[in-house]
Amino acid sequence: MTEKTKNEQLSYEQARAELASVVERLEAGGTSLEESLALWERGEQLAGVCQRWLDGARARIDAARQRPEE
Repeated sequence: MTEKTKNEQLSYEQARAELASVVERLEAGGTSLEESLALWERGEQLAGVCQRWLDGARARIDAARQRPEE
């Protein structure tokens, strides 16, 4: 399974929780430059997953608002 496929299967809550963990590890420091870069890259991926979920939710809300009321 590719990283992209794994990311696509994450729920918003899963991606947000993992992103929070990545941020905590980066803020704690004590990691090598290589590990810090890998964490940063993972954080960027997770932020993208969260953003796609939020964009999708916004689109659904906008679509629901545009429907004529019955």
